[in-house]
Amino acid sequence: MNFFEHQDQAHRESKKLLFLFLLAVVAIVVAVNFVAAGLWIWTKGGGHFAAVHVYPKGYFLAISIVTILVIAGGSLFQMAQLKDGGDAVAEMAGGRLVDPNSRDRQERRLLNIVEEMALASGIACPKVYILDQEEAINAFAAGYHQNEAVVAVTRGTLNRLNRDELQGVIGHEFSHIMNGDMRMNVKLIGVLFGIQMIAGLGEILLNWGARFGSSRSRDEKGPSIQLLMIALGAALFAIGYIGIFCGRLIKSAVSRQREYLADASAVQFTRNPDGIGGALKKIGGLTKVNQCGSRIQNPNAEQLSHMFLGAAKPSLLSGMFATHPPIETRLERLYGRPVDFLNADVIAQESEAGQEDMSNAMGFAANPIPWTGGSAKAEGINASNLAGDVSNSAMAFHPQFGYQAPDQKMPAAEAPKTTIPQDIRGAARDPQAASALVYALLLDRADAKAYQVQIDVLNRSVPHLCAMTTLFLEQTETLSRATRLPILDLATPALRSLDIDQKKQMMAVVSRLIIADQTVTQAEFVLQTILERRLSETSGRVVPLRYGKLAELPSQTALILSLMAHTHGERAQAVFSEVANRLQEVSLQSSDFVAKQGIDYFQVKQSLAQLNQLAPLAKPFLIRALLQVAGEQFEVDAVDLIKTICAAIDSPVPEQVNQQYPVN
Repeated sequence: MNFFEHQDQAHRESKKLLFLFLLAVVAIVVAVNFVAAGLWIWTKGGGHFAAVHVYPKGYFLAISIVTILVIAGGSLFQMAQLKDGGDAVAEMAGGRLVDPNSRDRQERRLLNIVEEMALASGIACPKVYILDQEEAINAFAAGYHQNEAVVAVTRGTLNRLNRDELQGVIGHEFSHIMNGDMRMNVKLIGVLFGIQMIAGLGEILLNWGARFGSSRSRDEKGPSIQLLMIALGAALFAIGYIGIFCGRLIKSAVSRQREYLADASAVQFTRNPDGIGGALKKIGGLTKVNQCGSRIQNPNAEQLSHMFLGAAKPSLLSGMFATHPPIETRLERLYGRPVDFLNADVIAQESEAGQEDMSNAMGFAANPIPWTGGSAKAEGINASNLAGDVSNSAMAFHPQFGYQAPDQKMPAAEAPKTTIPQDIRGAARDPQAASALVYALLLDRADAKAYQVQIDVLNRSVPHLCAMTTLFLEQTETLSRATRLPILDLATPALRSLDIDQKKQMMAVVSRLIIADQTVTQAEFVLQTILERRLSETSGRVVPLRYGKLAELPSQTALILSLMAHTHGERAQAVFSEVANRLQEVSLQSSDFVAKQGIDYFQVKQSLAQLNQLAPLAKPFLIRALLQVAGEQFEVDAVDLIKTICAAIDSPVPEQVNQQYPVN
């Protein structure tokens, strides 16, 4: 299944989940009404359920309304608690935010791997959390959007997995980030909290009933208030299991098949099946030894169970009600045969994490992901079984690998790697220094007059960063243009940690730096657009789907393709015409070409906003057209532009584009 099919299925699943949720609400309301009927008869000294006349008028209607309000209120409350997205979920799980400049060897190894994955996938580097109290092997990714994603791993994952296995786990979680699974997972936490909180109310009533004495005198008829509270509490606690049962069913409907896809993606992402495979083997081995496995001890584990790498809570419900497929089945999908579990003893830091190059404490690991070259196959691995039933397209658009066959080798990069200096990497992890880095990327000393205006802007707006910005300029202007967006990717977590006012100030300074020469260049448009997508208050919000086909947006498509065609210089119109004549999804003529002087970047942003409202299965046609316009020889400007357009329309960057960033 490719990314866009995955997104289309997510929209269909939302309707199915709404239906299941409504069924759960109906079941709970009916059960609560039965309990209310029994309690009413009990308090009145006996009677029969069928004798409707004994109940007050509107009794069951009132009970039903109150129950629905409790469920809806619980869901809305929990959704409000999760408004901060990934950070809120990580804190809910007991996570601790890792200092990006940490010199702890285990944390440094984890940070290095996450940064490597981010650069290789071409997305913003997510924040990293550690669940220090959890000794099991588990992890999750959370957030409403990939621009504000977080990755969390347990302490047991760091202690028990080697570097390759940890890479596999992070690759699995990056698949969830890039496939857009996170938004639905976070929404499920809020929605299901409402139907599962009935059990919590029952437990509260049980505790109150046990704490308070009887308030009925000896000659009064009927049960005491204490007994009523205990009976009602016990009944609601039992009914609460309807919510838990339905919650498990709903989560199972969402998560099981996605885990197979994420496992297969982790293998393709790291080019090492023994990475995620080894982690799963150790989960199985640890479960056999002490039942720890992937089990999470945090009291919120049940609510978050569908988000984890492995089953977070043991359950008597199996099969269709389990949130995760059995470990044995997942391993058989990966290897094409049954395999043995591995010992999951704690690894001494000196023998594993200690190997991490601490000279890169402000940079990358000594052993980066073998991103170029190599194959998904390894000795004994059946590559045809990697994705199982989740991918059967001969030429699928894979979220990390673009349009290619699932087991296709990626060609080795021919261009030499361009290293980002260590101090630039370190600066990208500090909020203020990261802001200065962004400003430095926008300064232009080639135009002396505009440069002086830019310096004046910095002195007036952020005087405390002016010297730092000019210092970074000395370094960034000597680097390849291909490093600009990778630097921005590394700086994103630090920039996201700025408060709202600081983000607004930074974006305002960016705008003033751009217009210093009264013109907007493509490079400036690229940086500003990506910053807006990642830092805007609206960046994680759901975008309504208003257009089913690319043919509904011909002028917007022509403008974006014209912009791409201009990366070919004088051949722009000819390239545009050639591609336009071949397009079947939208009718374009050579006359639809927009000349360079007619390119208005404000209009480009408006067009991208409309194209972002395309149905998921319509977006690949636009990306395919962009690739055709770009041609086989990617220039830096074309690569940056495709990445920017993909960011603007919430689509993955094709792998053949990511490979053009020769950065490590």
